[in-house]
Amino acid sequence: MNRATSTISWILLGWFFRFFLVKEIIGKENFSKKKNYILVSNHTSHLDWMIGCYLCAPRKYTFIGQVDKMTGIRGLLRDLTYFWGSTIPVDRNNPESRKKAARMAIGFLRKGYNLFMFPEGTRARDGKLKMFKRGVGNLYLQTGVPILPVAMVGTYQIMPPGGKMKLSRSARIIIGKPREFTEELAAAKNMNSESEEYLRLCEKIAKSAQEEVRVLLAQD
Repeated sequence: MNRATSTISWILLGWFFRFFLVKEIIGKENFSKKKNYILVSNHTSHLDWMIGCYLCAPRKYTFIGQVDKMTGIRGLLRDLTYFWGSTIPVDRNNPESRKKAARMAIGFLRKGYNLFMFPEGTRARDGKLKMFKRGVGNLYLQTGVPILPVAMVGTYQIMPPGGKMKLSRSARIIIGKPREFTEELAAAKNMNSESEEYLRLCEKIAKSAQEEVRVLLAQD
């Protein structure tokens, strides 16, 4: 979302999340308004991306969202929501779509947008943190934008996969400290982005980001 759309969304819907879903946000001081970030979070519920919007607004931000599941009316509503929020569409089963989504994400980050993403790639249906995919490492190495770890706590209980949403002001957001990988960033400048060496750097960064989120979740 650009700043104007993000602000309008905040005014229209921010109160709902504040009074009916989100109990507290811990570590807000780590999410500086003067910088942009790659926000990485665990993902256990459809509610996560909505709360991610609540966290980012009224800043300018975007998401990477799947287009390979919902069809019919649900798919149409998703597409309208994506259009409103400048969400980056990706067909996770299509390699070219994944590459295009990465290029779009890099473009947004270079324009100063925050990018909120779920590096697990899909919801964890058992509520447990899964392995982060290396794409988050690639986005960092291509842009140098700091990675900001975020833990979503309680969203699985409010709206588990396959379940209905229960209005319960019990969700918590825990924001960690921004992470930068300066040595890896410097080394990557001399690498082919398709080389095994570069991909190992991406995996290293992804694993480190995953561990940061795991530590935040353990605070609950």
